[in-house]
Amino acid sequence: MYQYKILIAVLVFSIFGCTSKDQKTVDNPLNQRASLGLTDERNLEISKLVDTILDTMSLNTKVMTLTGKSSVPYLKHGEAISGYNIKGATTLPQQIGISCSWNPDLLKINTGYTSRMMRDLGITLALSPMLDVSRNAKWGRMEESFGESEYLTSRMGLAFINGMQTEDLSKGVATTTKHFAGYGGKNLDDREFLEEILMPHEVAVRLGNTQSVMPGYHAYKNIPAHASSFLLKDILRKKWGYDGIIVSDYFAIKQINTSYKYAKNKLEALVIALKNGVDLELPNPDCYLLIPMALEKGLISINDVDSAVKRILTLKGRLGFLQKPLEVKANVELDSKAFRNRAYLSATQSIVLLKNNGILPLEKELKKIALVGPNAASAESLLGDYTYQSLQLYWEKQPIDPLNPKLFTLLDGLKDRLGKSTEILYERGCDWTESDNSQKVKPVIGDERENNVIELQSDYSTDYNKAIDYASKSDVIIAAMGENRYLCGESRSRSDIRLAGKQEEFVKDLIATGKPVILIIFGGRPHVLTAIEKECAAIVQAWYPGEEGGNALADILIGKVNPSAKMTVTVPRSNEQCPIWYGSGYKKKKPLYPFGHGLSYTEFSYGDFDIDNQSTTDDDYINVRFSISNTGKMDGSEIPQLYISAKGLSMPRPMLSLQGFTRLDLKKGEKKYITFKVSPEQLAFYDKDMNLVIEPGNYDFLIGASSTDIKASTTVKLIGKTKHLPIKNKYFSETLIN
Repeated sequence: MYQYKILIAVLVFSIFGCTSKDQKTVDNPLNQRASLGLTDERNLEISKLVDTILDTMSLNTKVMTLTGKSSVPYLKHGEAISGYNIKGATTLPQQIGISCSWNPDLLKINTGYTSRMMRDLGITLALSPMLDVSRNAKWGRMEESFGESEYLTSRMGLAFINGMQTEDLSKGVATTTKHFAGYGGKNLDDREFLEEILMPHEVAVRLGNTQSVMPGYHAYKNIPAHASSFLLKDILRKKWGYDGIIVSDYFAIKQINTSYKYAKNKLEALVIALKNGVDLELPNPDCYLLIPMALEKGLISINDVDSAVKRILTLKGRLGFLQKPLEVKANVELDSKAFRNRAYLSATQSIVLLKNNGILPLEKELKKIALVGPNAASAESLLGDYTYQSLQLYWEKQPIDPLNPKLFTLLDGLKDRLGKSTEILYERGCDWTESDNSQKVKPVIGDERENNVIELQSDYSTDYNKAIDYASKSDVIIAAMGENRYLCGESRSRSDIRLAGKQEEFVKDLIATGKPVILIIFGGRPHVLTAIEKECAAIVQAWYPGEEGGNALADILIGKVNPSAKMTVTVPRSNEQCPIWYGSGYKKKKPLYPFGHGLSYTEFSYGDFDIDNQSTTDDDYINVRFSISNTGKMDGSEIPQLYISAKGLSMPRPMLSLQGFTRLDLKKGEKKYITFKVSPEQLAFYDKDMNLVIEPGNYDFLIGASSTDIKASTTVKLIGKTKHLPIKNKYFSETLIN
């Protein structure tokens, strides 16, 4: 597909022949399983204690354990996708934004902070992360995902888990990886499901050692996920050897009956769920209260009940509070200076510069800036779904408190950074939606949300003509557009992902003033911007950037921070292109911006390419070597990406598959050498008989700054016999930097 060719140079020892102590192994050992401090001795101790406790439990206590209400002891849970969602706690960028940092280490440190906070508050089960591979921008929950690549999602998910559970689970918080499996995707064929959609979950279980798994609200092959023996027993427990707990999504066991009609009543729904290994019913006792009746009727056995109870007790033992009471602190700092600094750093690394004609960074000599749009000064622009403030606004109709934690909007950030040297003319100009004040959504199977008319307008006033007047008087226009929680989030899928309401028309009128327009898009998905993209001087994808979002954006706009983020989802050119993802090679679907795209204020040069052009199916690694230099005028960060494209194998393969990446900080004039060490196991796929194999053949290895900006490629000939694998053990490339 790509016609790029390179000459493999004869490289002298001084370039890549350094000793191992001169090289920094960045991503190693990614392919090792987290032990969580669970030694054989400790596991035996926990097992004996669990058996002792189980022998003393009444049936009622067991039922309460399976509904999360047992005091033996109580397992408290909470959401943690962008920090713990409690009033006043640090609010990080939404997960889709964090993914655009391509920085697993950033995420691991963040979740370590969240874990310590939750543990101090007595919360030991996080209902995060979400590992759904998301390839359709129309889906409302794309914002909670790590994007469209199974490889990147797996890397980021693993980092989330490792930070949250810590190296010693008795001091950490158990993660719940969700939504198992295939949630948000339609018409998945078996190979796509097994090779791509399952990969993040497989990595979470086999490498991350996640302690809790949540099935989705969806059905797989017409069977509700909570009732699927194929998913929960054959894949999760038998194939992957999972021994943690399975928790229900909220009200999902009941929905086996009420929504899917797969069960005749709640009693049958409980039987199906329990027999398929769903241990814990959330959020409240409901179907599982019928366990005594199910036992009496002989529909389940006491062994079914005890097996589930044992798994929950075992988790409590692993968390360390089955042996002794959980230490809960009286005074916990919810938004410490250190954690707020993490929120700022995360936002700066999440914000993607999509387009720049040279207008950014802003000149210091600017006298007037027009700041317009519904997201210019709104706290809603900062907060994704499952943040405390968003949930309170949505469910309780409580207005957002911008002081708890302190939320910095774009207007706040620009005022602080620019001071009195530049006049900011602020006017919203338009609202998020049309003046009819509503957004109609169709009822969906999911949590019990309001599925009719949702009020979108707040107490904000708008003056369209005043905003246009300000724009015409200014040196530059900053238009803050996009979505809020009511337009994007759970149960908020859209058929049209152009800017909602009058926003697109408003931007066109701003462009018509003849002043340069910097378009900033907030929200949880990419938008169709084709009608206005060419005429904008710059476009910034801000996502939901969290409590420090306004400060981070302002620093990027003025050049204090050099943007470094890259897209983890494709920006479609039209609604009709959805779903779209890079693995298709964009055949007949040229996107507006491709996967992996993101601009910097500096320039990078790739060179010194040296890729092993032959390897065997039994080799440990295929080495991919190259260098990157910062040839621009600013310090910056670059994210080189390794893609692989298979040729002429026995089964069709994706046109491109991301199989390696790293994030490099490069000072002005600095050069670094990178080696990706690719295991042949990363090339494995399911053959016509659905056996997992590494097949000899020709594989194109491509190094790029994005999925379409390919800097070099070569064909690697993989020789040897077809190698059958019972299961993968190596999922990721190792990275060496010197």
